[in-house]
Amino acid sequence: MKQFDVPNIYRSELISAIKNNRKQADKLKKDFSPTLLDFGNLKIYLARHFGFCYGVENAIEIAFRTIDDNPGKRIFLLSEMIHNPQVNHDLLSRGVQFLQDTHGHQLIDFDTITSEDIVLIPAFGTTLAIEKMLNDKGIPTEKYNTTCPFVEKVWNRGEQIAQKGYSIVIHGKAKHEETRATFSHASNVTPTVVVNDMEETIELAKYITGEKAEAEFYTAFKGRYSEGFNVKTDLQKIGVINQTTQLATDTQAIADYLKQVMIQHYQLDAANIAAHFADTRDTLCYATNDNQSAVAGLLKIEANLAIVIGGYNSSNSSHLVELCEEKLPTYFIDSADKIINKNEIVDCNWKTKEQRTVHNFLGNNSTTTILITSGASCPDALVETVIRKLADYYNAGEMVDQLIEKFK
Repeated sequence: MKQFDVPNIYRSELISAIKNNRKQADKLKKDFSPTLLDFGNLKIYLARHFGFCYGVENAIEIAFRTIDDNPGKRIFLLSEMIHNPQVNHDLLSRGVQFLQDTHGHQLIDFDTITSEDIVLIPAFGTTLAIEKMLNDKGIPTEKYNTTCPFVEKVWNRGEQIAQKGYSIVIHGKAKHEETRATFSHASNVTPTVVVNDMEETIELAKYITGEKAEAEFYTAFKGRYSEGFNVKTDLQKIGVINQTTQLATDTQAIADYLKQVMIQHYQLDAANIAAHFADTRDTLCYATNDNQSAVAGLLKIEANLAIVIGGYNSSNSSHLVELCEEKLPTYFIDSADKIINKNEIVDCNWKTKEQRTVHNFLGNNSTTTILITSGASCPDALVETVIRKLADYYNAGEMVDQLIEKFK
């Protein structure tokens, strides 16, 4: 896989050594067991896969290269490059300006942008309408496009099944940048609707079977269906694509459920399923799959608590928290600063985004075992900082450098 030129401030000697060591021992990525960092009374287990993915490193490389290559020019980002506060802060400190916030609310009027400016498209992609607007202004979007290749893969797959007459069901968060972009691309070629979870999928199925009146659909799914969507005809032949950072198991469950609904409603057998349902499981992102599978491996370890490091508006990070907290106390932090001291940590609720201070989070045990992972937009340097801080609390800070040598 391509190696990207990412600023050293995001790299970690410790994490790089661990990842390289695991990669050499498991080149086919079949071993999802975690890595033990033994600090004596503190034992930290690191997930097999975590941190920057291909799409994130690609976006960061393009963004920082663009800044370096264009001194004196105004450089804008449509919205956050990725969902990591450190990376976005670093871009702002280099003079980059955000045109919109993460929800699509305007921060700088598009009317102020000219053909002399540079506009970077973030890793999530953007809508066709915004892309056209920028091109009409004479801004070459293809030159500064950091859209993740795996997001584009979803768009391409959607277009392929649309050409075969399928409508599209998107599993995603309707307000997320990536889902807004995917909806734009999908709805441009075929009727499209967004579902957030299985509960909404079950409701959508009731319109397929006729259990619910067609008119109710337009209220229940307001703002999440394409213009001119016809409930009676546009749900007869469907395929599921996804926001790449959703839980892969949830996307698969939603697709399996809708497939079964079609089989029962249209009395299909294995030979004619494709008449009403498209197989699209190949749109699941490799990094999302690997990170979530690695958490499954991580959770096989008996531990006192888990820590997930990532941006609070990061969808993939939130889902890692969701998985971990099903088994043990889990704390969601975006930096080592959220660990106030050995007794206090500031935890973020992955659902509400509310933060609270938790006391005695490490407990009073003579030995402590912690599980750690991070989101796909979290720099490895942040993970090392968290590890070093925890190790210091157990008078084992000097052992971090010893571990670097061990894993090299």
